[in-house]
Amino acid sequence: MSGKSSQQKKDEFYMRKALNLAQKGAGTTSPNPHVGAIIVKNGNIIATGYHRKAGEPHAEAIAIERAGKKSRGADLYVNLEPCNHYGRTPPCTDRIVGAGIKRVVIGMRDPNPIAGGGVEKLQNAGVEVLTGVLEKEARFLNRHFIYWIKEKQPWVSIKSALTLDGKMATLSGDSKWITGEEARRDVHHWRKELDLVMVGINTVLKDDPQLTVRSIPTSHQPFRAVVDPHLKIPITAKILDNSAQTYVFYCTRYEDSEKIRKIKEKGHLPVAIKKCRDKIKVSEILSFLGSEDLIKIGVEGGGYLISEILEEKLGGELIIYYAPKIIGEGRDLYKTKKDKMSEAIMLKLFKTRKFRNGDIKLHYFFEKSFNTIFEGIR
Repeated sequence: MSGKSSQQKKDEFYMRKALNLAQKGAGTTSPNPHVGAIIVKNGNIIATGYHRKAGEPHAEAIAIERAGKKSRGADLYVNLEPCNHYGRTPPCTDRIVGAGIKRVVIGMRDPNPIAGGGVEKLQNAGVEVLTGVLEKEARFLNRHFIYWIKEKQPWVSIKSALTLDGKMATLSGDSKWITGEEARRDVHHWRKELDLVMVGINTVLKDDPQLTVRSIPTSHQPFRAVVDPHLKIPITAKILDNSAQTYVFYCTRYEDSEKIRKIKEKGHLPVAIKKCRDKIKVSEILSFLGSEDLIKIGVEGGGYLISEILEEKLGGELIIYYAPKIIGEGRDLYKTKKDKMSEAIMLKLFKTRKFRNGDIKLHYFFEKSFNTIFEGIR
């Protein structure tokens, strides 16, 4: 089998840079995708751009604006097919053609039928187009966007730290700290890319988490949320501090309580769920969050919330930080018991990472989400 040509290597080199640039928009572009664009001429990068926020200029438009007349005859690298429709901004295809770009290299086609057709528009205008460069990496970066478009459901990323024998905490509830400092810092990078991070009320009562991005530089704090049917949350809980806004999902019968008034006064967002007696369906919460343009949802616990997501097949990915520790009896990640091995939830391992102290990060996809994101890719 012959190796890659020099042109293929160049295309992958610049596409990787476009992907890294697109990553800068993680956490702030929803419901739009993460997109980075690089303009190259005579072997030199002459301009770059990335999409920062929905409603603001697209990556291609920013790069073309910065390059000015130098764009004529240049190559454009972009991780997602340029849009071909009028939305909050004009079509990027028109800007590309008007700028005189001669060649466009694309990571993946746009799954949104409204925005698609950019490849054909460019080709009809005489622009050379190459698609599928680092496509797997491009799809992984925008997995939340692909899932939102295809399944009409927010992407749910479940994160948990476990001992080697699969425990989230001791029987007494102690979980500080299962993993080491390096793995815990990595969690903050994960949070930074989310629109919202969610927990159940038991986690708030037991651990009093803040659920903010700390330990690393950031200008973005995701929304927070707690599933609290009976409105048990203490008004002094850290999740109700002023670090970020918090959604509190509760049953309608508590709507006129004094606690709701206090939560609002603190600047947070209580949401009454009408179809609720003792339990709130996660599917209803996800529908609400999607209507708020929050489509990249992180879940940190507890076990009952995670178990419902697994049982209802609402998860997109599962990120486990395993520590080289064994504690015996303790609290499980998954509360539902299966009688047969054939009933087990199947996962696909996507990638791993080992930390210096022996902790291991395993990044899994659920079968449905994997097939949705990577359909047609080996």
